[in-house]
Amino acid sequence: MKVKALLLTFVLLTSLFVGCTQQPAPTPAPEPTTPPQTTPPETTPDVVTTASIVDNVEDFEEAISNTGTWIIATVNDLSTDKELVLDGEFKNGKKDDAGKDIIQRKIALYTQDENRNVTARFTLTAPKLTINSPNARIQSGTFKGDVYVSAANFELVDATVDGNVFFTTDDAKATFKMDDKSKVTGKQELKK
Repeated sequence: MKVKALLLTFVLLTSLFVGCTQQPAPTPAPEPTTPPQTTPPETTPDVVTTASIVDNVEDFEEAISNTGTWIIATVNDLSTDKELVLDGEFKNGKKDDAGKDIIQRKIALYTQDENRNVTARFTLTAPKLTINSPNARIQSGTFKGDVYVSAANFELVDATVDGNVFFTTDDAKATFKMDDKSKVTGKQELKK
């Protein structure tokens, strides 16, 4: 009988130890992972392709800076004793035949109607205007002062420069264009 009591005690103690031991913590289920992004992230354009319509010199100076806009349109005559610099490379929002963005910069010294007919022309007066933006133009108005061209493909379209046009590089001079309606009252020469 002693053996039965001992065996019963052993079974009870074993049951007690098995039942009272600490349970292992459940293994946490792995959190679902987010799949990698398959669409390219949205990018912001290098330069906004809108126009700046300006009626004062301070806004004009900001618009022609490298943080300005591709087209700067005046709505009246502007005059300053400061030297002006047209800086930066801007896209005009159009594509060429190869699908590449068209680089352009325009100082529009005029207003127009809904049919794009010029309704008024304005004069911008400054001692000096430096053109550092490629493919820039002055259109349908008058600039009084000297223009220094450092960038390629500068053009005058239906515009007057009441002063000189100096080119600071051979390339700037070789790529300069002006239409039949445009004129320069002073010199057009290379000045390095």
